[in-house]
Formats: sequence, C-alpha cells, structure tokens
Amino acid sequence: MEISGRTKLICLLGHPVEHSKSPAIHNTSFEKLGLDYRYLAFDVDRVDLRSAVEGLKTLGARGFNLTMPLKNDVVELCDELSDAAQILKSVNTVVIESDGRLFGHITDGYGLMEAVRTQANISVSGIKMVLFGAGGAAVAILAQGALDGMRQISVFCRKTSRFMPRLLDIAEEIRSRTGCIIEIHDYTEEEMRRELSDCDLLVNATNVGMAPDTDKCLIEDPEMLRPGTVVADCIYHPERTKLLSMAESRGCPVVGGKYMLLYQGAEAFRLWTGSLMPVEAVLKVL
Repeated sequence: MEISGRTKLICLLGHPVEHSKSPAIHNTSFEKLGLDYRYLAFDVDRVDLRSAVEGLKTLGARGFNLTMPLKNDVVELCDELSDAAQILKSVNTVVIESDGRLFGHITDGYGLMEAVRTQANISVSGIKMVLFGAGGAAVAILAQGALDGMRQISVFCRKTSRFMPRLLDIAEEIRSRTGCIIEIHDYTEEEMRRELSDCDLLVNATNVGMAPDTDKCLIEDPEMLRPGTVVADCIYHPERTKLLSMAESRGCPVVGGKYMLLYQGAEAFRLWTGSLMPVEAVLKVL
C-alpha cells in the first residue's frame, strides 16, 4: 500500500514506545482492509503532551493511543469522555472528530470482556467476577465489567497497596452508577477460597506470573479453582502462565493475555475507522 496525499495518520504517544506492538497490529489491519491510514509511534513525554495533541489536531490526524502516565494527563484535554473513561479519569484512545473535538475512551476493560466473550463463549451480564489486582488494567476491567452488567465483582488488593485509595474511590463511583455489588478483599486464603467457590470468571490483572518470574501464582492450591470457572490472565509473556496451566488442569476454560491486547486494539480500531479489525490476521502478527 502506498502513502498518498489523502492518507490519514493515527499514532501512539508515550515514553518509551519502541517496544510497542500497536504499529504492527494496526498497519496490518489497514493493509488487510485496504484502508488509507498509517499508524506510527511517537516518543512524547508529559511536558510535551499538550503541544503534541495540538499538533495532531492541526495536521488532521484521525486519533491516537496513549501509554501511562499520559492516559491520565490527556483527560483534561478531552472535550468528551466515554462512561468508563469518566469513572477512571483515564484515557488510552482518543478520536479526533471532524470539528477538532477530542473524544476520549478507555478500551482496556473492553478488551478483556470481548476476549472472554469470544474465546470462552460466555456472556458477562449477570455473572460474578473475582479480580486480582487494583492497578490501571484492573480498574479498567472493574469498570467495564460493571458497565456490562456483571452482578458482583470481588476485588483482591493488599490493604497496604498504594492502589487502595484510588480503588475505594472508583468502586464507590461504579456502585452509584451501575448498582453492581463490589466487594474488596485482602489476599487471605480463607477469603480467596470463599469468593472463588461460586465465581463465574477469575481475572488476574497483576504482574504475578509475568516473565521472568513464571513460576509464581497467587493461587497456591489448584483445588481453589472450581471446574468450569473461566480463568483469564492479562499477562501475555509468557503466553501460558502458571495460573492458566493450573486452571486447565482443573477443567477451567482459559483466556490468555494476548486476546485482551488484541481486542482492546480492535475496539480502538473500530472507533477510528468504523471497521472491524481482521483479528485472525492480527493474531499471526502477535
């Protein structure tokens, strides 16, 4: 595909960005669908975010992604926010409208929900989820799960965690908006066993089990996992974490982190182009 005078720019802003898979994901999709867009990664620090965004608006770019900490910084530059972005005060995808207005979205939670729906073939509406973690990915999953109609979400977070104050605020905001039952627990064996005994979906949104510490897992006893519970891990390196291997041994459907990465990108792609990402082609790239 050739770059023409009509080619539209979409990009990633962050620091660092050299490792990002987003250019490969989106440019593969543009090529497969014959769309006249190109996706580039730009190393932008916090102090330069405002000027970079103004430059993209002036150049007529279609939109952009952001990495942390720019996900929080860009909120004040947006003219409109999705429901999840309003709750989290965090944005990873911005659409630049034709009139120059910025519409901010957070697609991380959507990515996990869509991965579960497509790979495990379950509806998330009305279910109970157990969520390990309270960082950026975790609260995005928490917010999207509640917005998608989950009945109950039990979040596990260390009482001493630096994320706890923000988690408490976000949980209260979600409760008032959705009516979802949200409970916060510490990582005690008793509480983990109780909450896992009747959950439909377990999601690990911590870095426990990520390379190089692949022998680690927050669950020590496999029998804590009820056969049939869907188990998802946000980690994609390694592709098969200890948690997922343990879950498979218990007869649990599993969803790897590469699918969350895939579908959060697919939602951003749809918001920018109005087209569905060719996910099978992108999976080969991933």
